[in-house]
Amino acid sequence: MKIFKFILCLLFGLMFINAGADKFFHYMPVPPLEPEIMKVAEAFMAISWLMPLVATVEIVGGLLFVFPKTRVLGAIVILPVMVGIIIHNAVYMPSGLIIAGALFLIDLWVLYDNKEQFQSLIK
Repeated sequence: MKIFKFILCLLFGLMFINAGADKFFHYMPVPPLEPEIMKVAEAFMAISWLMPLVATVEIVGGLLFVFPKTRVLGAIVILPVMVGIIIHNAVYMPSGLIIAGALFLIDLWVLYDNKEQFQSLIK
């Protein structure tokens, strides 16, 4: 179970590191987008600081998530991004909800599995 958790967390972290790096270097192809999704993407790009901020949060959160000692902090850092991904997929791309939901559940699992580390913060 420990190896399974490590591999799952490694893949989760690498996915976010890759997503963040792509926002800086644009190396992954962008599929054709529906006009409504294109408007949303253009609005995000119009706010010049938003995508670099999201990319930085994804990279830092992904790196923290990979290492067991910092995994909980990574899960907390990535949680707002995951909420945005879930909402975006629910509204604009329901076909992506399966993957987004799985990633969200992994993030919540790590938080729940380590709740004693931050339980004093919510008391």
